[in-house]
Amino acid sequence: MLKFHTHISLVCAKGFTFTTLNRNPFVQLQFLNFKFCTATSHPHPFVVSYLINDCGFSQETAVKASLKLRFRDPQKPDSVLSFFRNHDFSNSQICHILQRELQLLSCDAQKVLLPKFQFLRSKGASSLDIVRMITAAPSLLKRSLQNHIIPAYELVRGFLQSDKQIIDFLIDNPYLLYDSRVAPNVELLLDNGVTHSNIAKLLQRWPNILCSANLLRTVKELKQMGFDASTSTFCIALLAKRTVNKTRWGEKIDTFKRWGWSQEQVLLAFRRQPYCMLSSPHKINAVFSYWVEHVGFDSVDLVKAPGIFLLSIRKRIAPRASVLQFLISKGLVEKDASLNTPFVLTEKLFLEKYVKRFKDDSSHLLKLYKEKTCLENDRDNTYSSHLLKLEKSQGERTKAFCETLNLSGTWSLARLH
Repeated sequence: MLKFHTHISLVCAKGFTFTTLNRNPFVQLQFLNFKFCTATSHPHPFVVSYLINDCGFSQETAVKASLKLRFRDPQKPDSVLSFFRNHDFSNSQICHILQRELQLLSCDAQKVLLPKFQFLRSKGASSLDIVRMITAAPSLLKRSLQNHIIPAYELVRGFLQSDKQIIDFLIDNPYLLYDSRVAPNVELLLDNGVTHSNIAKLLQRWPNILCSANLLRTVKELKQMGFDASTSTFCIALLAKRTVNKTRWGEKIDTFKRWGWSQEQVLLAFRRQPYCMLSSPHKINAVFSYWVEHVGFDSVDLVKAPGIFLLSIRKRIAPRASVLQFLISKGLVEKDASLNTPFVLTEKLFLEKYVKRFKDDSSHLLKLYKEKTCLENDRDNTYSSHLLKLEKSQGERTKAFCETLNLSGTWSLARLH
């Protein structure tokens, strides 16, 4: 085995240079221009060498890391690296984990790491499952198994019935096993009237909400707005308030007001359909523009039907609005009838209720519906292309939003378009 020789200067200086032998005899490390030099504030040559040659750190990262870590021989860090490799972690994954949680190199792998791996395996997690969880959330390994990980697992079990469901869930959301805010937030929601089933929905769809700070403030704010905490609508409102920052929230309210809505009408629409506040200002403007300027309806109509802001203009709103326009002009449908219903029905039900039932006009209505659908899908049409750009931008924002929250994305693109 190579012997390592280091020389550490304890003299303060504005700049100095030193070299040291390391585990690769052909590599020399130089550290320049350190203004202060003490036994605890400058890079430790052996640690730097080890991090570079054995852990795959860059020199810059190794130098910074060595200020936080001290060991004089490789025995303990070697055992940690061997542990990870024996559990199917790749070198790049090990490097990533150690850069996130450097102190793991100083732990006793058999006492600190092994019991946590054994616990996850006992619940049905495969080696690959564990690799994915730990790589995504290395902080999990710092938590106490008995005092935190097991209680957190049992908390999740209260909402997901089987170990397989829990493991599948934790692969995508491993942070729930180490975030200390989850349990208090679940208790807070229960105490404020949120039902067990709705918390289960939050956990499965938007788990990041349960890791929020100052959640009580948002709960109180929504209650003051008139939301009933026992309803599923409350959970959607909670999602909107926790994911849209104050500036962005204000921009959306201003957009509604520019189209003639009052503050009270914005609140009423939000209470009816909280998802409307997850639409971008561009999407809100596009819907209003089509609704008012192209169809001729009143912008205030949408207060009663805020779900329309979640629909695709090209695929849903434009074709159905053209049918509705014709029916209103013929006196076949009252203008003050529900405007929400025609837009939220499935295509089959819409055609049955608003096209086929009017036998004298059904052929014309069907032709009008199909022509409008084709027209709005024509990318060469100037207005349609403009809407497409707006909706594409909204879709990209929605996709990014879903990824940050660890969502599947299946509901959002359909809902917000």
